[in-house]
Amino acid sequence: MSKHRNKLWYLLFVLPLFIIFATVVLIPFFIGIFYSFFEWDGFSANPMVYVGLDNYIELIDDGRFVNSAWLTLEFTILSLVLVNVLGLGFALLVTSAFKSANFARTMFFMPNLIGGLILGYIWQFIFSDGFRIIGDLTGNEEVFRNWLTDRDLAMYALVIVFSWQMAGYMMIIYIAGIQSIPGEVMEAAEIDGANYWQRLKNIVMPLLMPALTISLFLTLSFSFKIYDVNLSLTAGGPANSTELLAMHIYNEIFGYNNYGYGQAKAIIFFIVIAAITLVQVYMTKKREVEM
Repeated sequence: MSKHRNKLWYLLFVLPLFIIFATVVLIPFFIGIFYSFFEWDGFSANPMVYVGLDNYIELIDDGRFVNSAWLTLEFTILSLVLVNVLGLGFALLVTSAFKSANFARTMFFMPNLIGGLILGYIWQFIFSDGFRIIGDLTGNEEVFRNWLTDRDLAMYALVIVFSWQMAGYMMIIYIAGIQSIPGEVMEAAEIDGANYWQRLKNIVMPLLMPALTISLFLTLSFSFKIYDVNLSLTAGGPANSTELLAMHIYNEIFGYNNYGYGQAKAIIFFIVIAAITLVQVYMTKKREVEM
């Protein structure tokens, strides 16, 4: 009787959260799938025209959508590498015998506390006015110029800002993984004559795989879904060279009033993200080492 009563209490506490999740995520998701089979501009006064799979078929010849997909993939790959290299490097630094480790942790994590929109505007000033001043002072105008107006450099500017924001967050995950490694294992390896790099390669990295799995998953999902920094830093420019998929879908729905077609793009986007992240989790999970 007591077990049954406990289950009722669990359901009672879980039910409000499930209702919120269903209202905010599940119901809109299935409504979006429904809309993707219609041609509609999003206004209730105009009739919805059923087009079946035409919206999905049309995506094949949509050059702008394909270009945004490739740009998003490029951005994600660059960010995935840079964010996790920086995050792991910061974690190794602040967990070593470093006097100002606590101060360094705070400084590395602080960018993550700044909202994406504000962050984009701050770095917009840095890339435009800040770089121009540095270029004038150093005489190196070729490097220190406004990257945001250059089609070849704007993407790298976006990657730098995103990595600066996310590296500290990943650092916390890597710190937790490093601190979970038994000290006896490291001491035994040191007694056996293993140097720092040997310990890092043969002990730390294999035992950090659970933290790496989480960090890669979060970086992938955040990179694919980035919108706020993209909006405030470059707004997709110059000449759509940084219009990533989230912004492209938003513009399709709310900018061009192609609600059904935009929903079809959103569904394909969701399927691609889900497939890539599931494959990533499966591949890294296999490499995890049990303590």
